[in-house]
Amino acid sequence: MQVSSLNEVKIYSLSCGKSLPEWLSDRKKRALQKKDVDVRRRIELIQDFEMPTVCTTIKVSKDGQYILATIVFLHNDRYIEFHSQSGFYYKTRIPKFGRDFSYHYPSCDLYFVGASSEVYRLNLEQGRYLNPLQTDAAENNVCDINSAHGLFATGTIEGRVECWDPRTRGRVGLLDCALSSVTADSEINSLPTISALKFNGALTMAVGTSTGQVLLYDLRSDKPLLVKDHQYGLPIKSVHFQDSLDLILSADSRIIKMWNKNSGKIFTSLEPEHDINDVCLYPNSGMLLTANESPKMGIYYIPVLGPAPRWCSFLDNLTEELEENPESTVYDDYKFVTKKDLENLGLTHLIGSPFLRAYMHGFFMDIRLYHKVKLMVNPFAYEEYRKDKIRQKIEETRAQRVQLKKLPKVNKELALKLIEEEEEKQKSTWKKKAKSLPNILTDDRFKVMFENPDFQVDEESEEFRLLNPLVSKISEKRKKKLRLLEQQELPEKEEEEEPEGKPSDAESSESSDDEKDWVAEVRKQRRLLQQEEKRKRQEQRREDQQTVLKPQFYEIKAGEEFRSFQDSATKQKLMNKTLEDRLKLEAKHGTLSVSDTTVGSKQLTFTLKKSEQQKKQQEAEKLHRQERKRLRRSAGHLKSRPRRGRPFH
Repeated sequence: MQVSSLNEVKIYSLSCGKSLPEWLSDRKKRALQKKDVDVRRRIELIQDFEMPTVCTTIKVSKDGQYILATIVFLHNDRYIEFHSQSGFYYKTRIPKFGRDFSYHYPSCDLYFVGASSEVYRLNLEQGRYLNPLQTDAAENNVCDINSAHGLFATGTIEGRVECWDPRTRGRVGLLDCALSSVTADSEINSLPTISALKFNGALTMAVGTSTGQVLLYDLRSDKPLLVKDHQYGLPIKSVHFQDSLDLILSADSRIIKMWNKNSGKIFTSLEPEHDINDVCLYPNSGMLLTANESPKMGIYYIPVLGPAPRWCSFLDNLTEELEENPESTVYDDYKFVTKKDLENLGLTHLIGSPFLRAYMHGFFMDIRLYHKVKLMVNPFAYEEYRKDKIRQKIEETRAQRVQLKKLPKVNKELALKLIEEEEEKQKSTWKKKAKSLPNILTDDRFKVMFENPDFQVDEESEEFRLLNPLVSKISEKRKKKLRLLEQQELPEKEEEEEPEGKPSDAESSESSDDEKDWVAEVRKQRRLLQQEEKRKRQEQRREDQQTVLKPQFYEIKAGEEFRSFQDSATKQKLMNKTLEDRLKLEAKHGTLSVSDTTVGSKQLTFTLKKSEQQKKQQEAEKLHRQERKRLRRSAGHLKSRPRRGRPFH
């Protein structure tokens, strides 16, 4: 017995390994069990439960008393064999090669589908064939009958499902599953045909396609409720429902997937050693049976699906003992790859082979095979990997050395200030708390601040001088230290200790003096800024007065006509310029002025250009105001003299 686990679901394989020969004596069997742990853990539930060559189908009776494992009862030569407990009973033939059949209990009819458009009906009570059902398909692959209301459904080679009413022998519905199975993530290279079909209850039906998709339908809608892809591209061979956990078991030749029929989430999966031909659930239990491409049947016990059958109820106690040493399914030696990775490596032809294991949205493949193929695709990949490893080792050894203070190219003084603050935090009493705080120098979000010259702090700007009034007191000390660091000289550490016996009043007086100095420095900086602004305005006015406008002459080339300077070509040329060039041009003409504010922002003032008509109108209004001013008479003589006595309120 072996134990595997996926998604925390334990699966106990009861058919792994070889059983002990029957001719061994009990004494030798006990001796082997003491020596070999695998022999001691081996369980053989059903003796001689194997076929001479291979098994293609496995079924369990409804009462759970019988398990049928067949080679073929629906033969390849169109014969149908009937067996009883005593052995072979009767054999008959159908007109075309058959592929699947279902039994209709109310009418005692056998429905056969195969390489024909007709569905053959054999009545076991009368012992004769009835009129067949004529479908629109060229061939039919699978069929099933709903046990609740007797609806007969057949899956066609064109990817459709036809539903028939056995009472009226008429078709009641047609479902196109091939179109619905194609999703945005699936890659279809051929027409999906129906390879599996299963009813559950009165309204639910699951359909499996030859391209590896499982579609869940409600019979009241022609759109699937859910589409599940096995990722292998292999035909779905069997679909079963597990009602207690709302699970659907779908199997292709490589894997058995168990997933929730409401959400589509994978519950667990199972990959037998041999290719799968058929899957069967033992009624009302957690036992799973498989027919494989090997003589031996597969028996698996999954406790979460249900209890063990009554005839092997001891499995519940054995599984508790085996949980001490479980064999988990761990993919340490595998590499997860997606379909895009397989295309880059040229391994898409391995999909569906034992070299790839479908998992979620990709596949697991052997890590050794992955490295070999990657080396063939990119011969220099190993050299790059080796250089990266060497570089990592060198950086690790450098980290163990004494770290020198290396300043960035941009904002060196700001970086030095942050380094000093970090050193002060390390020396402080709340050292542990300071370590948890973020550091701008090591934060990737602020690395551009110390790399891009556009982020250089302008210490001569108005904002910097107002928001940092005390910068002048410490700038000289920091600049001196900066020069020493640039010369790659380590600065001497100066420890400033608090003098003993210092009274608390002295500390309060120092803090008050610092506040006074800060206010005085702010006022001083503001006065200096006002004086500088005044001096700039005076210099600008003096330059404007000294500027003398000189006439400019333009020469027109031969063969060209004079056009206005404000034509469309000039405007188009202006529009082709960048915003920065246009702003410079506007500032040059005087229609744009830029000024800085005290809060660190920029203020732009635009002056709109006036047309000739507007200028003439303004000039006429100005002359009109001057004329009225000359004609206006003074009304000063109308002023009344102040009265004597008590004022009136």
